[in-house]
Amino acid sequence: MTPGRPVPPPLAKPLPEPDATSHTTADKVAQTAGPTLAAAYGATSPDSGLVPLTVSRRAPKADDIEIAIEFCGLCHSDVHATRGEWGGDTYPLIPGHEIVGRVSRLGSGVDDFTVGERVGVGCMVDSCRECDSCLDGLEQYCENGMVGTYGAKDPRNDGAITQGGYSTSIVVDRNYVLRVPESLDPAAAAPLLCAGITTYSPLNHFEVEEGDVVGVVGLGGLGHMAVKIAKAMGAEVKVFTTSEKKFAAARELGADDVILSTDPAAMEAANRSIDVIIDTVAAPHDLNPYFRTLRLDGALFQLGLPSEAMPPVNPGALIRRRIAYAGSLIGGIAETQEMLDFCAEHGVVSDVEVVGADQLNEAYDRMVAGDVKYRFVLDASTLGSPAEKADA
Repeated sequence: MTPGRPVPPPLAKPLPEPDATSHTTADKVAQTAGPTLAAAYGATSPDSGLVPLTVSRRAPKADDIEIAIEFCGLCHSDVHATRGEWGGDTYPLIPGHEIVGRVSRLGSGVDDFTVGERVGVGCMVDSCRECDSCLDGLEQYCENGMVGTYGAKDPRNDGAITQGGYSTSIVVDRNYVLRVPESLDPAAAAPLLCAGITTYSPLNHFEVEEGDVVGVVGLGGLGHMAVKIAKAMGAEVKVFTTSEKKFAAARELGADDVILSTDPAAMEAANRSIDVIIDTVAAPHDLNPYFRTLRLDGALFQLGLPSEAMPPVNPGALIRRRIAYAGSLIGGIAETQEMLDFCAEHGVVSDVEVVGADQLNEAYDRMVAGDVKYRFVLDASTLGSPAEKADA
């Protein structure tokens, strides 16, 4: 179980100039058609809530793909962004970075996707493509800053602010578009583009395999995916929770054991029993008890990002067992595609509740209250029709 990294993908490197003579009919349409308007929901201020908007989507450039969106997952980070809780947001803001849909138009240089193909877009739509991280297939760690799917300046498109997937269409550079296997339910597959890859990447990096023991802290949107993916990798899975009410749910997801983290005796019984822990909790909590459950050369990956300071880590707990305490951020394009193919092979998708556009604000409130099992997904067909003039 040696830490590794994904194979660098060809798509992470600058592509050669396309052959201008090889255009399909769809390519020629993309060359001549102009921008389009898409119906959307987004925020116009931190306290506006989500309201109907119309967004202008650029005409596909040579390497672009236009996608007719079917579903878009709701991520907790969408709530923070639209409500201005992270600061520096530009309004209007259309969130959404767990996008599944069908290819509707192709740029003149795109010959490896087809109109009608089911595709996905995750948390990023571009990166510099030149730094060591990008060339290693780790675009999420782009040294010049990846371009987020929404709320980010897009240098290759005149610095326009990106607008996300709570809309009926989106245009994205082909290098950042994923293939979504047809065997996956499209609504349940949408959260794989964020929650799925966020948990798959550290498990893949640590090369989890049959015979390993994985601990999962927290059983929300990320945690339930960590359980499913670790089980699919062949690992024994132990879930840590502060609530006995989640014992049954954890076992339904496939957990082999559930540990009440507030019970000292239960935590002591878990001493030196786990190889890697995936910590998904986004609230401040003491990590030291979890370090004691790790074996020699174990690792704890922090995925949850608390808004307040965490209790201090005891270095002695790390030193005595050569434990690694690490963080992880989504995955690169190649690894995300690998994750989608893995999930299709093993029948892994998110547990979702599909909502319409008129339920988005209620869904946000329920997310904040923890009242979702385990992810909300927007049905883009409920967004209606765009207005005659763009808001964003």
